Amino acid sequence: MKQSYRVAFIGCGRRAQEHAKGVQADARCEVVAIADVKREAAEAFKSEFGFAGDIYTDYQTMLAEARPEVVIASLWTPLHLPVFQHCAEAGVQAVLSEKPMAPTWGECLAMARISEETGCRLTFCHQRRFSAGNKAIRSWIAEGRFGTIERMDLYSPPNLLDCGTHTVDQALSYLGDIPVKWVLGAVDASKPISYFNVSAEAMAVGTLVFANGVRAALQVGGPDMDIWGGVRVTGSEGFVLADWGGVISRAVVYSDPAWQPEAFPNEGKAEMEQVVSHALDCLASGEEAETSYQKALRANEILFALYESVRRHARIELPLLGVTDNPFITMLENGEFAGLLTAP
Repeated sequence: MKQSYRVAFIGCGRRAQEHAKGVQADARCEVVAIADVKREAAEAFKSEFGFAGDIYTDYQTMLAEARPEVVIASLWTPLHLPVFQHCAEAGVQAVLSEKPMAPTWGECLAMARISEETGCRLTFCHQRRFSAGNKAIRSWIAEGRFGTIERMDLYSPPNLLDCGTHTVDQALSYLGDIPVKWVLGAVDASKPISYFNVSAEAMAVGTLVFANGVRAALQVGGPDMDIWGGVRVTGSEGFVLADWGGVISRAVVYSDPAWQPEAFPNEGKAEMEQVVSHALDCLASGEEAETSYQKALRANEILFALYESVRRHARIELPLLGVTDNPFITMLENGEFAGLLTAP
């Protein structure tokens, strides 16, 4: 197994600071460069975490001069595709990117294609797959503790693309990443918002039906949610309700009323340590990472299919075909929500 990797950061904002904790904890990481358009941000980041390496304000110059093997990319969503493409072309072996994948479905597919063509491994930060609570719930579902899974309720703060990706990914992970057959969606476009320079809805709802017949109801934003973000899994023999980080609000096994799950705390730092260490382990072994682009692509396909359902006023079967844009943004820019818009 490789003993060390030349690591570089592109972007030094809040999320980069979380990734930095994982890099600090892994002895294989040798930080050789830090890039940010604001030199003072890069300098402060380097000082805070005690990293070595040169500072750059142009990441392409950094790629050419520092020649990193692994890049941590913590950037606004529209930058994900061009930065990944440049990294892959520069010979970077792996890019650990922030979610979501990209602002449009076509860009998501392009990132997948670049990874396949160049061999540059690509992961996205669905870090909560590594929480102890979520791992335990996946194990309980797999062993049949709640019986046959019948339905799920999915909750997320706004919006579908940015925050909904965590909830949909959580649901996919609980069901062993089984695909979704079809979706039907609706959005509240009366007060559009912007997350990381991507326009989005303030609230969305939808129905998802998985290939195994499990039906899920989704609510993103808006009032009257059971929890801020997370999933309720209902089976024939019990149910469990957990937030994004696997912290369990309630769990019941009908045949064993005395059973109580252990209390799982939020584990932000531990999750990020595993994001980095697992990605490096899989880079060395060639195995698919738990946070692979393939798994992120499944979640993003569902999200863009929900937007496409709004555009077509119809149920959308997956795989999602004939779509390359972000249907919500296209509708917004075409004035299709004009009669609904209200002042912020």
